[in-house]
Amino acid sequence: MDVKRAEINYQGTELELFADAVNWKTYWSKTLQHYVAGTVIEVGAGIGGSTKYICAHPGVDHCICLEPDPNFAAHLSNMVVTGLLPNYCEIRCNILSDLPSNVQANAIFYTDVLEHIEKDEEEIAAAATHLTTGGRLIVLSPAFSWLYSPFDKSVGHHRRYSRKDVRRLTAPSLAIERVFFLDSLGVLLSVANRIILPSDREVRLDFGTVTSFQYLNMLTTFFALSEAEVS
Repeated sequence: MDVKRAEINYQGTELELFADAVNWKTYWSKTLQHYVAGTVIEVGAGIGGSTKYICAHPGVDHCICLEPDPNFAAHLSNMVVTGLLPNYCEIRCNILSDLPSNVQANAIFYTDVLEHIEKDEEEIAAAATHLTTGGRLIVLSPAFSWLYSPFDKSVGHHRRYSRKDVRRLTAPSLAIERVFFLDSLGVLLSVANRIILPSDREVRLDFGTVTSFQYLNMLTTFFALSEAEVS
């Protein structure tokens, strides 16, 4: 485990809250499975709740798990040792900016992570430099700014995302491949939570509301994207 660079002690509680959301994680991982292959970077791997779903895809042969909290990083390393994560998972106690420029990936995942990063545009621009030709940047994040609640604030969310944020975040070397919502029915739960529980508590159920967007590296595949008429 690489512990040479940035170390951050995470203060949120939602990792444990959503650790048992098996149905939800199975759902989104199957939805995104055709975007995942080769070398994958997971930014903010946390306690591995999403990592095991990302790494489980048959096309993945190397997964670099970035986690700046040393306790979480040690937990992830133990998961590899005990077989809870495959041995092709490489655990680094780092943030993305710590990575050498020659570390490249076919896909970079931000699973409920980007909303915790204050300077999200800078983060996405940096991530784009670590994509191989044709690589994809995949972000799952809480949807709809108007649903921002005390719970979001309590767990360190700077924002929730809308379609216009996707355009704002699209670096010059990237093109939007697809923007879509997962679990739109979860909006009802979020609205109820905002009205009924206007505090830092959240209803604990095995689903949620996120917006997901993927980018396709434009360097050589822009025309293939146009020809495919990806919506």
